Amino acid sequence: MTINSSAANAAGTMQLQHFTALDDAERERMFFRVPEPIGIDAPPELLSVALGATLYIPASRDRLAELILRQRRGGSTSMVIDLEDAIADGDVDAAITNLANALRELSAGRQAAPLLFVRVRRPQQIDELLARIGEGVDSLAGFVLPKFTGVDGDDYLGRIDAAQAHIGRALYAMPIIESTSVLHLETRASALESIRQVLGKHRDKILAVRIGGTDMCGALGIRRDPDLTIYDVHPVAEVIGAIVNVLGRADGTGFTITGPVWEYYNTHDRMFRPLLRNTPFEEIDAVRFRTHLVSRDLDGLLRELVLDRANGLQGKTVIHPSHVNVVNAMSAVPHEEYDDAVAVLGVDDTGGVLASTYRNKMNERRPHRNWAIKTLIRSQAFGVLRPDIGVVDLLTAVVVR
Repeated sequence: MTINSSAANAAGTMQLQHFTALDDAERERMFFRVPEPIGIDAPPELLSVALGATLYIPASRDRLAELILRQRRGGSTSMVIDLEDAIADGDVDAAITNLANALRELSAGRQAAPLLFVRVRRPQQIDELLARIGEGVDSLAGFVLPKFTGVDGDDYLGRIDAAQAHIGRALYAMPIIESTSVLHLETRASALESIRQVLGKHRDKILAVRIGGTDMCGALGIRRDPDLTIYDVHPVAEVIGAIVNVLGRADGTGFTITGPVWEYYNTHDRMFRPLLRNTPFEEIDAVRFRTHLVSRDLDGLLRELVLDRANGLQGKTVIHPSHVNVVNAMSAVPHEEYDDAVAVLGVDDTGGVLASTYRNKMNERRPHRNWAIKTLIRSQAFGVLRPDIGVVDLLTAVVVR
C-alpha cells in the first residue's frame, strides 16, 4: 500500500523529507526504500506520520527565522513555535510580533523551511497572530491547541476555519490532550468522548493529536527522572492508553497520536544500561554508537520511543535539537517489518496465516492488517532499511557525525 503524495510535491515549498544530510552513497548503503518527499497537501494519514520529531522553539528567540532554518539544516522537518508555556506572561505581545516578523521573513526567502505550527495560549490568539502577519505569508502550516477539551474545541477550530479564509489556503490543527478533565479518572471517559465528537466534526483540519505528558504529571505533583519512561508513571500511562483507545482507533474514526515530550538533555553521564539491550539495540557493530552517543538522557529517550510505538504512538514532541535525528532514525522501518507488512496485505483480504520469510513468526492477514497499513505508511516517510542494516547503523550515520 502506497499513499500518493505526488500532488503535494507539486503544490509548493512546504514539504519535508527525512535524512537529507546523508549523501547519495550513504542513502544507497542504508536504505532498501529511501524516504519520500512529502508535501503539505499529502493525505493527513501520511503527513501526520511524516512529522516525526516535532521540535518546539519559543517564539521569543532572537533571530527566529535564522534559527528555524538552521534547525532545518540539522534535520528538523516539523517545528512548533511556542507562544504558551515557553513564554513569560509579560513577554507574550513581543513574542507575537517576533513570530510574525519571522514568518514574513521565511515567506520572502528562498530556503526550504520546515512545516511550521504555532502553539497559541487561547483561541483569540489565532486571530491576533494573523492580524500581525498580514497578507501573502505562506510559511505557516497550522496551529497547536493546548489543553484542548470538548468545551473550547469548537472555538479553536472555528477560528482556524476563519483563518483559512483569511489566508486563502488550508491550515491544520493539532490539539494537545493534557487537561485535568482527561487526567482525572471520574471525568476521563466523558471528557474524551466530548473531544472525540468535536474532532470528528472537524476531521479535515485535524492533522494529529498530541499528548501533554508534562502537564499531566504536573497536575499530580510528579516529575519522572531520566531513568524512567512515561510508561513507568502509571497514572499518566493509563491516560495515554485511554487516549489511544478512544482517539487512535484504526476503524476510520481515529487520528494519529504523537508521543509526549522527553524533557532531559545535555547530560554528560554517558552509559549504556542493561535495559537498553531489551530494545532493538542488540546489534553488531554498535560500539561506536555506544561510545559516542548514548548518554543517560538518550538511553531513556530510546527506551521510551520503543514503548511509544508499542502503545500505538507515532512521532514525538522534542524540546532539544539533539533529539530530532534520534526520534526520526527510530522511525525508519526495518526490512523485516516491511517484508511482513507486504506479506500481510498481499493481493486481497482473504485471511489466512503465512509464515514470515524471516522464519521467526506467523503473519495473520486479518488481525495484522491495520498494523501492516501503518507500517507501509511509515515506510514512505522514513524509508525501509536494507536487510543487513539495523537502526543502530542509521543512528550512527545521522547522529554521530
